[in-house]
Amino acid sequence: MTNKLIIYDSTLRDGAQALGISFTVEDKLKIVNKLDNLGVDYIEAGNPGSNPKDLEFFERVLKLKLASSKIIAFGATRRANVSVEEDANIQSLLKAGTEAIAVFGKSWDFQVTDIIKTTLEENLRMIYDTIKYFKNHGKIVVYDAEHFFDGYNANPEYAMETLKVANRAGADTICLCDTKGAGLPSHIARITGLVRDEVDCAIGIHCHNDNGMAVAGSIAAVEAGAVQIQGTINGFGERCGNANLCTIIPNLQLMMNYECIPAANMEKLTPTARYVSEVANIIHDERAPFVGNCAFAHKAGMHADAVNKNTSAYEMIHPEVVGNQRNILMSEVAGRSAVMSIINMVDNTLTKDSPETKKIIERLKELEYEGYQYEGAESSFELVIRKMLGKYKTFFELKEFKVIVNEPTVNSVNSSAMIKILVDGQTEITAAEGDGPVNALDKALRKALERFYPRIAEMKLTDYKVRVLDSNFATASKVRVLIETTDGQDAWTTVGVSTDIIEASWRALVDSVEHKLMKEN
Repeated sequence: MTNKLIIYDSTLRDGAQALGISFTVEDKLKIVNKLDNLGVDYIEAGNPGSNPKDLEFFERVLKLKLASSKIIAFGATRRANVSVEEDANIQSLLKAGTEAIAVFGKSWDFQVTDIIKTTLEENLRMIYDTIKYFKNHGKIVVYDAEHFFDGYNANPEYAMETLKVANRAGADTICLCDTKGAGLPSHIARITGLVRDEVDCAIGIHCHNDNGMAVAGSIAAVEAGAVQIQGTINGFGERCGNANLCTIIPNLQLMMNYECIPAANMEKLTPTARYVSEVANIIHDERAPFVGNCAFAHKAGMHADAVNKNTSAYEMIHPEVVGNQRNILMSEVAGRSAVMSIINMVDNTLTKDSPETKKIIERLKELEYEGYQYEGAESSFELVIRKMLGKYKTFFELKEFKVIVNEPTVNSVNSSAMIKILVDGQTEITAAEGDGPVNALDKALRKALERFYPRIAEMKLTDYKVRVLDSNFATASKVRVLIETTDGQDAWTTVGVSTDIIEASWRALVDSVEHKLMKEN
């Protein structure tokens, strides 16, 4: 078994079938460039015969000069009782002009007789004719054996015969599909091993995540002899999603010594995962292994202290290997080590016994008494430290802001905000409308700053949380506001506290903007 595996990404097709995800042509082209830069082998880009958007995409994507990836068009075998020359879908796949084509066909007798309603013999001819046709035209052909594991459970002889026919027709790879996502890893491994003994071409695996085991099933298949792994970035896909390549790739490459992508590209994994989430307009899963903010986050005092002494105490790899970073959470159980990790980001000469450190810790206690909580909002605490150590740069000065709330809401707009700021002696006054006062303030502030700091446009507020701290005071209660922000590459959280929810939101919003500006300057 070779140590080189073939990574086959289907984010642009399977991922686009997920609830709430719809890629434009421009979105798909951007993601293609990112995947190519990551070093995946194949990018499955959709069915060129299914809609005008995919037709336009294929026309444009083939003009890109990709360094690592091959674009692969995807479609079904010919229709029953229709020749390949007369089948419009087959001809559109050919006209797409890609070097490689993925063909899916039925391996479950039930799907043949009850869903596409043809005979078992005709289905075998459909598989053979389609693959042979594309091979005669010089194409690399991946045959996706749809519902293979269900088919094998129901009728193993017929399911295996569909693979043998694909093999005889010249398929370069036969991919075993757990289409319903019900396969257990041990079951997938056993059957993959049996297939490995029956066909003499490369074997692939395509798992859905309906039972939560798509990653485990994919890795089990590799251990049984599969060399091509199909999946999506962040596990996007229909129903519960597809096998998550962001989990599969580092497990196979870093833990099991397979080669999935060039070693130098592994550090691009987290930025790529975040970028795809951003383009898909989906909040990134911060609890995702390897590529989420929580993947290397430590809260308990003993854990944080141990990691500061030796990262291998609680981390399986260094976060930088996959382009992530360690996060020591500020909390009542984190201990002084958590505080020191933030302090040393600003000034690595300070120790636990430095006078400045003691002052910062005292200030932290005062802020926590006021209602601030910095667990998960370290960006705000970093700004506090910078101000206390004289390492803070003022990017803008607020002169005033006004917020007006109008009811009823019209076209998702019920608030407007006017803001006046000062940057390097220049005054800027702007206004914006939004869905709520905080949204209006966010838009107005970024609109005012974009003239001076154009990269502010990259920022996007992804979450907003409010917690009442002392409910006994009813509407005069103090509130804590947490704002999560991303620029498509990184994500950060900031906090504000006040008896005025708008003021608390403003403080968190300003910290968020200042974090971005501080990072860029």
